[in-house]
Amino acid sequence: MLEIKNLSFSYGAKRVLDSLSFSVSPGELVCVLGPNGVGKSTLFKCILGLLKGYSGDILLGGHSLRSLSEADLARLVAYIPQAHVPAYGFSVFDVVLMGSSSSRGFFALPGHREEEAARHALETLGMLDMAARNYAELSGGERQLVLIARALAQGGRLLVMDEPTANLDYGNQVRIMEHIAGLTADGYSVLLSTHNPEHAFLWSNRTLVLHKGRLIADGPPAAALTEQSLEALYGIPVRLFSLGNDKTGRYQACMPALELREVCR
Repeated sequence: MLEIKNLSFSYGAKRVLDSLSFSVSPGELVCVLGPNGVGKSTLFKCILGLLKGYSGDILLGGHSLRSLSEADLARLVAYIPQAHVPAYGFSVFDVVLMGSSSSRGFFALPGHREEEAARHALETLGMLDMAARNYAELSGGERQLVLIARALAQGGRLLVMDEPTANLDYGNQVRIMEHIAGLTADGYSVLLSTHNPEHAFLWSNRTLVLHKGRLIADGPPAAALTEQSLEALYGIPVRLFSLGNDKTGRYQACMPALELREVCR
């Protein structure tokens, strides 16, 4: 679905991405971990065609990104940003319907096909009964699901998600990640950035560890996320703990290895 070949990008003299190579297959959930400023957003902007001056190549469905029109790109890949509060009170249905704009002319009104795509996207995420609600009045978790539904209505089979659980409480984080994992079971490919190692352990098929613009690990989360790689990323000592008798590496907890001090009062 997606293949990155020796991708590099610089802002002036500052190199942000340095010879990245990886792929995302159909039905695969790939998590990207790395500290702030490491190049995750730049990587996503290159894949979405927003940054043009990269070297190397980006292949979508076997076609070089440089050869695709904006309309072709929109039919292959959809972007889900962090949840936000809009300035206008559109209905949930109208927000999702906006995702179908790539399939019609700029000034053309949505037709029956686009409306059905919006309904199907909401139904896929169990939100059809919320179609008439005001998007601005939803909770953060509900708004994030609406943004995912909008991406599904767009029709792209590769979903690029920039920290989709940022600013959500623990329960909503789990619910959002469960929905995302469910989409991969339907054949969608997901490339997702997160700061939470547990998200990668629990839900990803593969994890990319990005540090100073380079990939320092790429593989199953239990292999890519070690105490050493996490310490290199975040600059603090960490410890990983297996939960129960799990031998798959899926159920692990990550904690900072801080020195415990007795507090005297």
